Amino acid sequence: MTPATALADALNRARTGGPVLRLGVAVSGGGDSMALLLLARDWCAAQRAELHAATVDHGLRAGAADEARFVRESCASLTVPHTVLRWSDRPAGNLQDAARRARYDLLADWARGVGLDAVLLGHTADDQAETFVMRLARGSGVDGLAAMREDWHDRGMRWLRPVLRVDRASLRDVLKTRGQDWVEDPSNEDRAFDRVRVRDAMPDLAQIGLDRDRLTGTARRMTLARDALSWLAHDAAVRLSDMQAGDVRFRLPEFANLPDETRHRLLAHAITYISSTPYRPRYDALRTLEAEVLDGQTRNLQGCLVSRASDRLVIGREQRAVDGLTAPPGALWDGRWILTAPDGRNAPDMQVKALGDGILHCATWRATGLSRTTLMTTPALWSQGTLLAAPLAGVGDISLLTRAPNVEEFRSAVLSH
Repeated sequence: MTPATALADALNRARTGGPVLRLGVAVSGGGDSMALLLLARDWCAAQRAELHAATVDHGLRAGAADEARFVRESCASLTVPHTVLRWSDRPAGNLQDAARRARYDLLADWARGVGLDAVLLGHTADDQAETFVMRLARGSGVDGLAAMREDWHDRGMRWLRPVLRVDRASLRDVLKTRGQDWVEDPSNEDRAFDRVRVRDAMPDLAQIGLDRDRLTGTARRMTLARDALSWLAHDAAVRLSDMQAGDVRFRLPEFANLPDETRHRLLAHAITYISSTPYRPRYDALRTLEAEVLDGQTRNLQGCLVSRASDRLVIGREQRAVDGLTAPPGALWDGRWILTAPDGRNAPDMQVKALGDGILHCATWRATGLSRTTLMTTPALWSQGTLLAAPLAGVGDISLLTRAPNVEEFRSAVLSH
C-alpha cells in the first residue's frame, strides 16, 4: 500500500465518525510532516476539502524560527494557508512534557478558531515502534504498550494520525519523488534523548526478530487487551462505585477482592479524574498507596487524598491542591465544578475558590452528612474575604452549582483512553 493510499483509507474511515471537510495539518518542517502536508493537499484537492497548516515554534532552539519560515514558504508554494503558533509560557519542571502539552493546546486553539473538523498529525509506524520500545524499557503495563490512537477527541478538537501505519522511509520517498525539501531537527541526533538511543538500537533489535512490523503488531494487540480490561473495569465501576460531593467511593470489601489489574485501573482512573490530570500515577506509587490505605492509613497522591471509611475506599481532593485555585463565577473550577453567582450577578470582586476555613462560617455543615475534609475542598463563592455561598455546606442555594461531578460521568470515562 502506498502512502497516498494509506492516507486515503485512513481519512475515509475517519469520515464514518464525522465530517473531514476542513482539515488542519501540523507541520514542523521535518520529513514526516512535510510528506503528510503533500499527501493531505492532494487528498483535499480531490475531495474538494479545505486544508490549513500550522507550525508550533516552541522557541527552544535557535533554528526553530528558520524552520517555521521554511514551512511557511513551502505552504505558500502549495497555496495552503499557514500559521505559526508561538509558545511563550515556559513553566518550571519537565520542559519536554510541558512543550508537548503546549503543542496540543496551541494547535487546538488554532483549529477551533479556524473552524476545522480535525487536525492531522504526522506520526509514523517507526514512531509507533520506537514508542513501544521506550515504554517497554520504562516498565509500562498494558495501557502504556498499546498502540498510539489514530482517531480521538481532546481539548475540544478531533485528532487524526493518517500515516501511522506508513514507514518513515516511504514518506521520504514521497518527498524525493516530488523534489520537496525538508529540514532535519538536530535533536534527532542527540543521544541524550531516549528516542534517539532507541532509534539507533532498532537495527540490532530487528536482528533478533523485533523489527518494526513485529513491534507495531504487538502494540495493536495490546490495544485489544487494553480495551477488554477497560470494559471489565467499567463493569466493576458500575457495580461498586458511587460519588459523594465529588469524592469517588468504592464499596468494600468487594473492591479489595477484585483482580489486581482491575483494582489498580479503577484507582488510577479515580485519581486522574478527581485531579483532572492527564497521566496515571506511577504504578509503584499507586500499589504502595493502595496497600497502605486498605490497611487503614490515609495517603495523598497526585493532588488526591485517599482514605478508608468503614465500608468504602474514598478518593477525594487534597486541600493543598486547591488552595489558591480561583475562577470567576460561571467558569470551570478545578476541572469539574461550575458555581454561579446569585441572581446572575458577576461583580469583579467575586471569585470561586475552595471553601477551606470558610467552613467555620457554615453553622449547619454537619447536617449535610458530608465530612469536613471533603467540604473544605468543594467550591465556594467569595467576595473580598467574605463567604457568599457554599451550597454543599448548606450556605446558599444548591441551584448555584450548575456543574458538579457525577458518578455516571466517572464510570463512562473509564472507557476513554
